[in-house]
Amino acid sequence: MTRRRLSRADRHSQLIEVSWALVRSEGADALTLGRLAERAGVAKPVVYSHFASRAALLAALFTEFDDRQTAMLEEYLNAADTTLHGRASAIADSYVECALAQGRELTGVLAALEGSPELEQVKRESERAYAERCREILAPYSGAGGMRPASLTAVFGAADALSQAAVAAALPAAQAKEELAALIVTVAGRD
Repeated sequence: MTRRRLSRADRHSQLIEVSWALVRSEGADALTLGRLAERAGVAKPVVYSHFASRAALLAALFTEFDDRQTAMLEEYLNAADTTLHGRASAIADSYVECALAQGRELTGVLAALEGSPELEQVKRESERAYAERCREILAPYSGAGGMRPASLTAVFGAADALSQAAVAAALPAAQAKEELAALIVTVAGRD
């Protein structure tokens, strides 16, 4: 059997995909660079050329998820009404749908990100950028100062809890989206 050499970008995408599959099947603790090389069918130096450390791999996984979440938000916004309810529903629907598409493996990666200051910083910066984008989206429907940081923190705390409940099938996805959209409308409307 002849092996086909992948471009650097394609290899990177493959390694990210295999990493998510590994986390899905064995948990985030099983994700090591050596285990990834084995699972991807490549030599360890290939993996190390893409990710200098396990922390770099975890950061890359989170960044890939964050990029998908941001793209999904924009997709839902493009299809939404330009009303407060339409915008709130787009934010809620995209947030919950992205969590559902990723599945339970995201929880393990998020927990691992909290394990080091560098990884936590990657997570916090992504969250800040996403929250700021949502603040911009909701600004026309909020008070003169826009949504307050504490209000956004409350909304995204609820978004995480509702999304995880939907992922765990403890709450129907439609109900999670509906509750989150209602919360966003209420909070944005009072700020």
